[in-house]
Amino acid sequence: MDITLKDKSKLKGWGIDADPKNDPTYPMKNRTNDEHDGYTWDRPAQQPIDIEVLHSTERPNVTAVFGTSVPPTGLSGMIRRLAFKYGEGSFAHWIPLLLADRVQVVEGVLEDLSRGKIPNIYAEKGMKAEWKHNPKSVVKKVAISSLVTASIVYLIVRKKKS
Repeated sequence: MDITLKDKSKLKGWGIDADPKNDPTYPMKNRTNDEHDGYTWDRPAQQPIDIEVLHSTERPNVTAVFGTSVPPTGLSGMIRRLAFKYGEGSFAHWIPLLLADRVQVVEGVLEDLSRGKIPNIYAEKGMKAEWKHNPKSVVKKVAISSLVTASIVYLIVRKKKS
């Protein structure tokens, strides 16, 4: 769904602050009607787009400056592209983005292993500091992770024997 600035009526809640009496800065701010027509400032020059940049369906264009250093790739990229088909006010946008973050962690570990590098997950997750300041949490995480891993191994072994 592509929404442009001229088609604001399809955005739920658009213009909710159009009434100056509903504006928390009223009457202190000298509001003009120009602010509702779009940009009220000189827009910075567009940063060159030489990689895929995902942006909200609520935006008609890409922001002038963005911070995407790594384009979406792999399964996590597919999940992110799916998420950006929905508006930011929807769980269908945010839940897949959370899932994509977790999937990207696994993809990163697999990529490290494929390059012959064994990731130091203990250090990367800050376990030394957590062990120092919250050892109960570390013991709980290790116990739960061990239980989940043992259960998965058990199910795989049991399935192979059948």
